Amino acid sequence: QVQLVESGGGLVQAGGSLRLSCAASGRTFRNYAIAWFRQAPGKEREFVAAVNWSGGITYYADSVKGRFTISRDNAKKTVALQMNSLKPEDTAVYYCAASAELTLARGGYADWGQGTQVTVSS
Repeated sequence: QVQLVESGGGLVQAGGSLRLSCAASGRTFRNYAIAWFRQAPGKEREFVAAVNWSGGITYYADSVKGRFTISRDNAKKTVALQMNSLKPEDTAVYYCAASAELTLARGGYADWGQGTQVTVSS
C-alpha cells in the first residue's frame, strides 16, 4: 500500500499552466505505476495520464496529449503532471493513484489521493 497526497491545484486563465505534484509515502513506491485521473462536476472520473515504475513508459488521454506531461522522481517519491495550454474543459478535481501494474483502467488502481482542484477560467 502507498499513501498519496496531491498538491499544486488552483485557478488559472485559459492558455496558462499549472504543475501538479503527487507525493507518496511507503518504501515500495518505485514498484508502482502512477496515474492521474480527473473528475468534473456531474461527470465520471476519467483517465488523464500514467507512468510506469521507471518513468520510461507513459500514456496520455487524447484530450491532453501534447499539452500535459507526466514524470516521476523515485528518489523523491513524487510524480508530477505538468499542464500547459489549459482549457476551461480541463476544470476538474485531479487525483493521483497507484497500481501494481501500468493500466489505463480506473478499476486497476487501489490507492488514491484526496484530490486537488484545478479551475481554468475562460
